This record gives sequence, C-alpha cells and structure tokens, in this order.
Amino acid sequence: MSNKELMITAYKIRKHIIEAVFHPQAGHPGGSLSIADIMSVLYFDKMNISPDNVNDPDRDRFVLSKGHCSPALYGALAEKGIIPKEDIKTFRHIDSYLQGHPDMKAVPGVDMSTGSLGQGISAACGMALAGKLDKKDYRVYSVLGDGETEEGQVWEAAMFAAHYNLDNLTIFVDFNGLQIDGDITKVMNPTPLDEKFLAFGWNVITIDAHDYDQIKDAIEKAKATKGKPTAIIAKSIKGKGVSFMENNPSWHGVAPNEEEYKQAMAELDAKLTELEGK
Repeated sequence: MSNKELMITAYKIRKHIIEAVFHPQAGHPGGSLSIADIMSVLYFDKMNISPDNVNDPDRDRFVLSKGHCSPALYGALAEKGIIPKEDIKTFRHIDSYLQGHPDMKAVPGVDMSTGSLGQGISAACGMALAGKLDKKDYRVYSVLGDGETEEGQVWEAAMFAAHYNLDNLTIFVDFNGLQIDGDITKVMNPTPLDEKFLAFGWNVITIDAHDYDQIKDAIEKAKATKGKPTAIIAKSIKGKGVSFMENNPSWHGVAPNEEEYKQAMAELDAKLTELEGK
C-alpha cells in the first residue's frame, strides 16, 4: 500500500474506534486513536496475515499488550476483513464477542488475550522463543503503552527477550506521554525509555508514530537486526485525529456523548474526503 492508502485505512480504523466506544458508552478512545497509523502499517503493509487463514502456523503474530485499546485492534481486523464491520457497534455489549479486552478464544485474528498490563509483552516473548525453537520464520509484534512500562513485568520480559536473542520480536511503545492520571512523568516517570531498553540489550529506534515512512523504515530495520529484539519508541499524539481528544488525558477512558460523537465522526469523514479526493 502507498502511504496515502495506509493513511486512509488508519482514518477508517479511527472511525471504527469512535463507533466502538460510543455505542456502549464505554471504552478507551485516546490510546486507541494514537496507534491507528501503526496498526494500519502492520496489518496492511508489513505483517504476513490473511483473512482466509487466521490460524496459519506460519503467520506473523500480534499482541496488543495495552489490551484496553482493543477498539484499534478490532478496527484493524474489521478493515482487514477478519471480523464483520457491523459488529463493531456491539463492542462491550453483554452478549458480544467484542469485549473491552481482546479474547483469543472468541475473536478471530486475536493471537493473545490481554488486559493486565505487562503481560502482553511477556506472551509475545514466549511466541518469539517458540518460533526460534520451532525454526519458524514468523515475526512477533506487540504494542505497549508508555504508562504500561511502569509495570515491572515489562522489564522482566525485556531482560528475557535480550537474553534469548529474540531478534524475531519487535515492540512498539506508544509514547503519547499521557496515562489515565495525566502526564506519565508525574505519575511514575518511566523515562528515558530509549536508554532503558538499550541498557537491557535491545536495538532501539525512535520515530514519529504518525509518519508512515518512519514506521515502515523502523520495521525493516528491526527485521535486519540480528541477535537482539527491537523496541520502537513511537512518539504519538493521544487522541490523534479528533481535535478535542488530542493531547487530552480526560479522553483516556471516556466515551463521547451524541454531540461529541457526531463532531468526531464529521472530522474523520472530512479527513477521509480530503484524502480520497472526493
């Protein structure tokens, strides 16, 4: 896909995110919107996955370690044709398979059930090690929140990945600088993240999370790196794409009301119209 096509897909994913959290009046829009561009590149340009065989043993794996941002994952799966787009509106409803956190037993295309922060990257490490032991060529990708790196388990996993030379593992840290209680440096400062991952023996790349060339280049550099895992520190804007949600921590886990929903969808539709040249 061209960068323009990837951006169009990302904005469609953003519409799914707003749709998802509006209907149950629950969910996490801010951190879902900030990773839409990364999800677009992974699912539509880089990852070896097919809607025709989501359980292919040779497929690439993806683990959403910050599982509360499942609307972004569901949006990508819907655009990929793995789940029906109309099911997005059932998000978090009591009888829906699309719950607030990804469920690998219920949702096609979900490789790991996540929710408790810090556990997703650990599972991704296990998948990557299994690939090494089985002499498979698949790669494992995971997206973490920057606030999630305050969890000690993240650093146990980081130590594990470097010790076992998991060069088939690439993680993105969604570095938007905000968590539910505000500025991450004021809650429990985990920075400097780049220096910490370097100290743990990782290959580290810092990028703009909304620049498609930088995202693609970082993934290719990760593939070319041998003997160590790669951490991509992706500097992002929380709430990206919806003006009143951008850089506003109050939208971490709050759903828009009807007026806000209409404004958000109008902004996203306007951007899509611009991109599609209509």
